Amino acid sequence: MVKIQELLAEANPAEARIMKHFADRASGFRPSAVRDVFEVAMRPGIISLAGGNPDLNLLPLDKLGEMAAKIIEEEGLEVLQYGSGAGLDELIELVCKFMESEGSSPAPEQVQMTAGSQMGLDLATKLFINPGDVILAEGPTYTGALGTFEGYEADVRQVEIDEDGLDPVAVREAVEAIRAEGKEVKFLYTIPNFQNPTGVTLSDERREELCKVCRDLDVLIVEDNPYGQLSFDGKRYPSLHSFDPENVLYLGSFSKVSSPGVRVGWMVAPERIRKFLQIAGEAVTICPSVLSQRLVLGFMGEGMWEPHTRKTAALYQERCDAVIAACEKYMPEGTTWTTPSGGFFAWLTLPEGGKYADAAEALAPAIENGVVFVPGSAFFETVDGVNPGANQLRIAFSSVEPSVLEEGVKRLAEVL
Repeated sequence: MVKIQELLAEANPAEARIMKHFADRASGFRPSAVRDVFEVAMRPGIISLAGGNPDLNLLPLDKLGEMAAKIIEEEGLEVLQYGSGAGLDELIELVCKFMESEGSSPAPEQVQMTAGSQMGLDLATKLFINPGDVILAEGPTYTGALGTFEGYEADVRQVEIDEDGLDPVAVREAVEAIRAEGKEVKFLYTIPNFQNPTGVTLSDERREELCKVCRDLDVLIVEDNPYGQLSFDGKRYPSLHSFDPENVLYLGSFSKVSSPGVRVGWMVAPERIRKFLQIAGEAVTICPSVLSQRLVLGFMGEGMWEPHTRKTAALYQERCDAVIAACEKYMPEGTTWTTPSGGFFAWLTLPEGGKYADAAEALAPAIENGVVFVPGSAFFETVDGVNPGANQLRIAFSSVEPSVLEEGVKRLAEVL
């Protein structure tokens, strides 16, 4: 895994001359553990259980190609030009309607289009976080979020989740403990549906209670929901935003269902907050890509979205089932795992007293045996020299065929 300190230490004289002018925060940048294993995953004979890529094979590429050509031919002067910093009005209206399936009813003035939800997370962190401010996150959580938070020099604290997601009682206790230190929590970051990396979903019973706890404690919620449309049984869970739209900043994405390559996401926030987010976004991208937004609008508006969503969710369920069956068949006794009801990921916990106490130590032998994964430590902050996720690992099943997944789990189990 690439480490920032190694990049700094191994710089040649010309690079070092420039690096000495880096801001202090550069030493805290956190490379993505997933990106680190991409090159390994491309080697011949390697089965990747590491990537969280959507499978694009089901996309109606012929129809999309015709649509894209038509858009450029007929609307090229508009879609290839600069656009509104807030986003395309027609797509914003469609997003408002789309969110009704999750119980929310935002006004167009509350929607900010972004170049993917990762940009939204960056904008939220930029807007709210000063160096040293506390962010509360799930333990484990999305490694890309940890990288963003560390890039803005936040103090990240994590609350352990269980099979029902975040426990509102544990969140209250964590906030009160942090306040006892003389600090305040700026916001709680959560992925309530088919969480990355665990695949766990916040229970219906806890959703409203979590919103009540955060409102009572005056803690903003940043709700990240890139996987919410990929429920295996078609259920749409109520968003946290639907319970408290004044205290929840919502991040949405089209990447996991349509295409991550078009880089289109959105945020929902109270109107004046959204205006600040737009200003912050314009300083980076000037405006979201008009062409990308128009492609998504066409994909959704021409009736391709829902059928494609159902097909991809069914595909991922088949692959998830293959992973769970392979774990039951091959994993060492005492190994436990989550059983997701949607999304891309499953989460394994190694048995106590097993061959490896730290899954990261199993990575090199696993690669030697033809399989790669992401160790659980990538999804946690290390506290007092101890990483809570050391004995855990993530399996991504979204872009791998069921038979290959079985073989990959088998190879992994042989190492563990």
